[in-house]
Order: sequence, then structure tokens, then C-alpha cells
Amino acid sequence: MATYKVKVATGDDFLSGTLDCISLTIVGTRGESHKQRLNHFGRDFATGAVDEYTVRCQQDLGELIIIRLHKERCSFFPKDPWYCNYVQICAPNGRVYHFPAYQWMDGYETLALREATGKTTADDTLPILLEHRREEIRAKQDFYRWRVFVPGLPNYVHIPSYRPPVRRNPNRPEWNGSIPGFPILINFKATRFLNSNLRYSFIKTASFFFRLGPMALRFKLRGFVDCKRSWKRLKDIKKVFPAYKTVISEYVAEHWAEDSFFGYQYLNGINPSVIRRCTRIPDKFPVTDDMVAPFLGEGTCLQAELEKGNIYLADYRILEGIPTVELNGQKQHQCAPLCLLHFNPEGNMMPIAIQLSQTPGPDCPIFLPNDSEWDWLLAKTWVRNAEFYYHEANAHLLGSHLIAEAFCLAMLRQLPMCHPLYKLLIPHTRYTIQINSIGRAILLNEGGLSARATSLGLKGIAELMVRYLSEITYEGCYPPNDFAERGVQDLPGYYYRDDCLAVWDALERYVTEIITYYYPCDAAVEADPELQCWVQEIFKECLLGRESSGFPTCLRTVPELIRYVSIIIFICSAKHAAVNTGQLEFTSWMPNFPSSMRNPPMQAKGLSTQETFLDTLPDVKTTCIILLVLWTLSREPDDKRPLGHFPDIHFVEDAPRRSMEAFRQRLAQISHRIRQRNKCLPIPYYYLDPVLIENSISI
Repeated sequence: MATYKVKVATGDDFLSGTLDCISLTIVGTRGESHKQRLNHFGRDFATGAVDEYTVRCQQDLGELIIIRLHKERCSFFPKDPWYCNYVQICAPNGRVYHFPAYQWMDGYETLALREATGKTTADDTLPILLEHRREEIRAKQDFYRWRVFVPGLPNYVHIPSYRPPVRRNPNRPEWNGSIPGFPILINFKATRFLNSNLRYSFIKTASFFFRLGPMALRFKLRGFVDCKRSWKRLKDIKKVFPAYKTVISEYVAEHWAEDSFFGYQYLNGINPSVIRRCTRIPDKFPVTDDMVAPFLGEGTCLQAELEKGNIYLADYRILEGIPTVELNGQKQHQCAPLCLLHFNPEGNMMPIAIQLSQTPGPDCPIFLPNDSEWDWLLAKTWVRNAEFYYHEANAHLLGSHLIAEAFCLAMLRQLPMCHPLYKLLIPHTRYTIQINSIGRAILLNEGGLSARATSLGLKGIAELMVRYLSEITYEGCYPPNDFAERGVQDLPGYYYRDDCLAVWDALERYVTEIITYYYPCDAAVEADPELQCWVQEIFKECLLGRESSGFPTCLRTVPELIRYVSIIIFICSAKHAAVNTGQLEFTSWMPNFPSSMRNPPMQAKGLSTQETFLDTLPDVKTTCIILLVLWTLSREPDDKRPLGHFPDIHFVEDAPRRSMEAFRQRLAQISHRIRQRNKCLPIPYYYLDPVLIENSISI
């Protein structure tokens, strides 16, 4: 007779426990146990509980390799979902085996779990283990399927699911996710059929909706969302979020019109990856030395500053020709500007010339800092409007959310839970499919907020993202290469770059330690069929098979795998934090980041006034809609997991556990340095402070 001590851990989220019957079968190298119900006096499998049981077998089962959890109906209760964290079994010889689950069992089903040691296909020799990993992949590929979202954009998850119809009371009105007079905020149908394992926890769901609903209702009651007129005074914009104040939001409201702050945002704002060093003025932007000489200082000229590397360019050519829509009955406008900047001896990045079109000519003047106050301010505001589209559509939505979802889905479909790469990547995919489903429901659908609050509308936003995806390169996703290629690797005061490289170095070291533990040589990488299928699927479904992207279709060496995995985790964590966290701080003062422009770009100088400026900005309703969205998306709901914090136990070997702890310590050191530096800065930069970076894109 062999006795096994069993611990079963139930999740601690609300309603994780179950009243259904749970039974266990243990499979070892010498045989398997009979199916035994786990039951003792009192409540079993309560939320947050770790229940202990004893399982007796006729013989020693040998090395434990698989367990089966059977969830079955109890006579007196309806079907009751259960979230299992893990099962631990202490064998008669004292060895403890860990079986990670971290998933829901919704119905009456059997869940087979492998022992937690990370193994590639080459590490498995037992037929039962090889068959288990094949069956797991087969089942997930049948369940998680690719679906075309917009032709030219990364494909996304399509999960067929059945829910029995619910009998409704026709006399009882139901809330459809909208506030009267306000656009639909949440289309529940788009998210309720998601598999339970992809959905927000109860805490995160409640936090998300309870913050969104009251704020939307407050806007409605104050009359903002019914007001289609222009803002009468700039200071009235502060009434939108009267209680929302941070050091940065207050600084933006006070200094938004200053040239130095305009330039600062290219370095440490919410879209800090646009500018590049300019070594030659492009023909389409005929800036002359006479035009900009007054802004370069004495004893120098434009050519000299170009040669010194002090001239930078922001080019928004990707916006050229994208059509606009009507908002609130009024035609909207956009442009594809060019902005020339000078890094001056005082250490400020200063705009020195702006052209509001890619085609120079008499009706496309080059605006300069010594033009009239309102001409220059409106020209800068047009650039900030272009920044809005480049940031929200490209850097944020496509460059992090949609790409990360494709990474996540490929991992689910191609890597079994026992695979080392699955264990490494799974924390960085948490809730990504859920938040993207919400995003598609409220932003990227007919009648959604992109159609109601932006000049480009749904079609224009989609076309912009398609253009951007066609230009994304693998080398551009590697931060050190990106900074070098843009010529900003030694630009002073570029705190985004400094913090980005610090976090990247810590992340790459962590990934290196994990990868080299499981892949001792290049041959092990090349011979891993699951890894290769994963890489191929990302190339096909995310990059749509575009060879010019430079994304690999296979990986042959350990260094190639380290870089590839590091890039994926970086995009899913730090990159998203950099472009997401500060959205409301830089946008709550709307003129700094307008989502629409109601007048066409200026074609002559000297005609702008305060009145034309206010008439060009978004109206009150459009302002409130977009700020409500950004308020929601920039406020991380509860149930957060900062970068490096991995409460789910997927790795059990000592080496990766030590690497995880070393990673946390390195991140803590980075956080300390960032906070010490920020004490001396008039505008702190903290968006890449590791304690504020989420492991995954969950908002």
C-alpha cells in the first residue's frame, strides 16, 4: 500500500470555489491510481483554500508524470465553475510533485495536468507524455482559431462557444452598456463568450466597469456629452476632470503652449519613438538657413547644426491622403506635417519649422516660431493632432495591443503548458485577449468611439494601422537598434531611452538565463518542432507573411531565440507601459493632444486668431468622449501584477527560480535609480519605473 499526500489549491478570486465534486487520478511510470473523490468533512474547494487529502494506492506508482482532475455533478447543486491554481502531491519517498493548472473548469470535464518540470519534445521519451502534449496542442488549436479582423492587420482570436438562450422578461428593460445620449461604452456580447481562462478576474472586471460607468454618467448629467459647440474659453477644458490632478497633468496645462515643452514630449512624452536625427533637409521640406537662423543661436547656421547632429525631424508622411469623416454634423480635417527641431545648447529640443503637408508650395507655408502667436500655436497643434493618430493607432493600439494578442494566440495554439517557453511567456499574456476584445467592442466597431471622436473615423484608423504594419521591421523592435537607427543613442535628457535600455538589459539577462538552462546548444533550438511552429505562426498570422519585415520564420541558434523572446516580452510589458500609462496626464488638457480638427490646415499666414483656434479644436462632446476613453484606459484596474512578479508557480526547477529572483532584484535597483533621478527633474519621467510596468497588456 502506497500513501500520497495531496494538496489542492483553489484560486482566491471571487467565486473561484466550487460545490461540484472533484476526483483525482494519479498517473506514474509504474501505473495509475483508481479515480478517487477528494472529499472530507466540511466545505471542499472554497475560494482561496488549500485542501489536503490522502490518496492510497495498491502499489507505488513510481515517478509521477500526470494527474487527472475530474469535475462532476453533485446531486443537489447546479453546475458550478472552479478555478484550480495547482495540485501538489507528496509521494511515499518524500518527493513533492507540483502540477500547475491556473485555469477554470467550467463544466463537467476532466483536466489532465503534467508535472511542472519544463520539457521540450526532445526531453519526453514516454509515449504517454508525447501523446499528452500532442493532444493538448490538438485540442487548443481546435478551440482557439485565427480570424481576420481587418485585411492587412494582425489576425485575432475567434473562439466558437455555445451559451443556452436565456429567457428574458419582456417587461423588464435591460441596460445595453450605454448611457442615454452617450455612445455605447461596452458591448457585452463581444466579451461574454470568451473562454473563462481569457477573461478578467471578477475583481478586475468590477474595477473596470465601476470606474467607467459613473464617470460616463457624470459627463451626461453635467451636459458635456450633448454639447456640440466649441469651447468658449480654453480654461473651461479644466472642468472635464476637475478632481484629476498630477504633477504632470498640471505641468501640461500650464506649459502646453511653450516650445520647450512641445519638444520635450518627443523625448519623454507618451510617444517618444518618432524623432530621428536629420543629416540633410529633405527636398519636400524646403527649410532654408535664413528661415531658421534666428532660432539657432549666434555663431552657427543650419548646415553647421546638421553636421553637429543637433537637428531632428518628425515626419508624419504615413498620414498623407487618409480620408476624414464628419463628427456631429461637421466635416473634420487632418494633415501629414513635418516638424524640424533643434537641440540647443541649453539642452532643450525646440521646434524651429513646421510644414503642414508633404507637398511644399504657395498654399503650404513653412511656419516659424517668429510668426504670429496664433499661427505658430495652431501649427504646433496640428502636429500634436498628427501625434494623436500616430500614437493611438500605431504605437499604442497596433504596436502593442494587436501584435501582443497575436503573440499570445500563437503561444496558446503551438506551445503545450509543459514547454519552457510557455512557462516563460504565459505571465506576459494575462488578460491581453480580454482587453483587446473590449477595445474592438468600444473603439473599433461601427458606431464605436473611433468613429464618434476622431477625424479619421474607423476606416481611416484601420488604414493608418495597415500602413504602419507594412513598415514594421524586426530590427526596429529591438530597442538598441531602434535608438541607433534613429540617431538618438547619445541624445541628452532622453529618459525614455535610458530607462528603456535599463529595463531591456534586465529583461534580456533574465531571458538569457532561462533559455540557456533549457536549450544548452543551438541544435536544441533548431530541433524543437513546437518552437518552430510557434515562430512560423507569428510570422504568418501577425506579420501576414511579409518577408520585408525581417521577422524570422525559424530560429536556429540560442542567441536568436533569446532576442526573439526578449522582444516579445518587452512589447507585452515595458513598451506598452511607455505609451499607455501617461495618456491621460498628457491628454486631459485637450489642446495638447486633440483627437480631431474642425477647420482645414492653414494655407496662409496671419489669419489665425484665438477664435479660429478654438473653432478648430474638437467640440465639447468630442473632447469628453475621447477623454473618457483615455481616462479608462490609462487607469489600471485592480488585480495588477508588476513586471517580474510571478505568483503563479509554473517553473519549479531551482535555476529558473533563482533567475526570477535575480530579475526582480535588478528591476528593484532600476526603480530606485529612476526615483532618485526624478527628484531632481521638473517633470518626472516614471512610465518605465518597473513597479508601474505590468507583466502583460491588461488595460
